[in-house]
Amino acid sequence: MANIQYIGYLPLSISLFFYEWLYLRLNWTNMHKIITLDEFIIQAQQKNPYSTGELSSLLRDIGLAAKIISREVNKAGLVDIVGKAGQENASGEVVQKLDVLADNVMISCLKNSGECCGIASEENDHFVPITTTHSKNAKYVVLFDPLDGSSNIDVNVSIGTIFAIYRRTSTSGQVELKDFIQSGDRQIAAGYVVYGSSTMLVYSTGDGVHGFTLDPSIGEFCLSHENIQIPKNGKIYSVNQGNYPKFEEEIKAYVDSCMDQSYSHRYIGSMVADVHRTLIKGGIFFYPATSNAPEGKLRLLYECNPMSFLIEQAGGKASNGKDRIMALEAFELHQRCPVYMGSKDMVETVEYYIRERKEVKG
Repeated sequence: MANIQYIGYLPLSISLFFYEWLYLRLNWTNMHKIITLDEFIIQAQQKNPYSTGELSSLLRDIGLAAKIISREVNKAGLVDIVGKAGQENASGEVVQKLDVLADNVMISCLKNSGECCGIASEENDHFVPITTTHSKNAKYVVLFDPLDGSSNIDVNVSIGTIFAIYRRTSTSGQVELKDFIQSGDRQIAAGYVVYGSSTMLVYSTGDGVHGFTLDPSIGEFCLSHENIQIPKNGKIYSVNQGNYPKFEEEIKAYVDSCMDQSYSHRYIGSMVADVHRTLIKGGIFFYPATSNAPEGKLRLLYECNPMSFLIEQAGGKASNGKDRIMALEAFELHQRCPVYMGSKDMVETVEYYIRERKEVKG
């Protein structure tokens, strides 16, 4: 009986060995097809004979900050990083503990990069010059929202980081306010990181939009969505419909038309998550002016410009309802504006509603 049991066990051992070999073989093959964020950035840099590497280095440092923030976000609920920090940011909003942590991580990584002469964060009233000998003469400034949608932290809903990179307008020395107050058309690069069921970094340097998913087993962002293209039209609209009574009549009419056409309403309350879905699946994300926020709620420099850059690079459209967002004049760090972005046809439709109805009223 012992021999029979042994013989019966042998095929099982061989089977387990075979499956383990097959698993390793498949993963080894897949590993050789992987393109990491660093490799992708370097390859893009090599295609440009005039590239000096500073922007590439800066993007890699933002990628590092994203990994650290992702690690901390995934600890929420296990350590004391959930809840309010007992302060307000520059926009008068209650700051969460993870807001502060993410802000500090971004600032630290960018200060250490040596390729950035100044930073501006949605969480701070004023820009922060980087005054080390090498950095103060660097070419670039970075503006960012360290943790968009942070009110969702306590309920484990997707949140994100948004960033925009500009070439400074001053020639050298300590960075000035004018280096940050630029139109979106002058962005050198922009992107976001969404911390959801997986962590994904999406960015563009003006040559298409590319997405990288964090593989926690190797600690690298790997190319997963190359050259993202937003559908020209869609059937999803994303807006805080609870604000409907505060919308202008033309926006109410547009929302009504979406419901009449049985469009799906999807609203997460995190711009990164809502725009990410819109970018991948098509549709429209909008945050219009309301009776109690006539200038809109979202920040032009930290949210609207970088997201508009990505949407346009993917073939979509971004508007304030009348004008192209990236053509708007910037005049202060925490400037707000209404925003409509997503599939080109849907944005043009809401622009039509706004234009035609205002002409009738006029």
